[in-house]
Amino acid sequence: MELISAKTGAELLVQGEVIAYPTEAVYGLGCDPSNEQALQTLLCLKNRPWEKGLILVASTLEQLSSFIDIERIPKDSLRMMHESWPGHQTWIVPAKKSVSKLLSGDSSNLAVRVTAHPICIELCNAFAGAIVSTSANPAGDEPARSISELQRIFEQAPATVGGDLGNANAPSRICDALTGKVLRE
Repeated sequence: MELISAKTGAELLVQGEVIAYPTEAVYGLGCDPSNEQALQTLLCLKNRPWEKGLILVASTLEQLSSFIDIERIPKDSLRMMHESWPGHQTWIVPAKKSVSKLLSGDSSNLAVRVTAHPICIELCNAFAGAIVSTSANPAGDEPARSISELQRIFEQAPATVGGDLGNANAPSRICDALTGKVLRE
C-alpha cells in the first residue's frame, strides 16, 4: 500500500473521499463532515448505524465552530474542555441545528476533540477544518492499529496518510459537557 501525505489526504477529503490516518491510539477513518455523500460512504464502509453519530477531530476549537453551539456549553465544562485540549479527550457538546444527522446521530449533540496528534493536526490544517474521526474497523470489531491490520480489515483499504500512531493505549475518553458524566474511560 502506498502511503500519502497529509496534504494529499486533505485534497482527497475535499474531493469527497474517505481516507485512513493515524490517531493517538488507532487508525481512523475520516471524511469531510459537510459532505453528505462522503458521510454515507464512511458509514457504509464501517457498517455503522447513522443513529450512533460520529466524532469530529480538529486542530483548534475554532475549526469546530461551525458545528457546535458553544453558547449552550456550561462555563465550567468549557473550562475543562480548554484544559483537556489539545489531547486525547472527546467531549459531547450541543450541536448547531444545521449539523447533519449523519454526524450527530439520533441526538442533538456532537462528539468533538481537539487533537494533539501531529499527523491529525497537519491533516486538519491542510483541510482547513475539522474532519470526521472514527476508528478504522467495521462497527463492533477491534480497530486497526497497524497498516497491515487496516489492509486485512478492508478489502479495498482507503487511501492512507502515513505516520505513526500516538502513545495512547485506547480510543479517547468521552465526557458529556452538559452533565459532566464520563461515557467512556
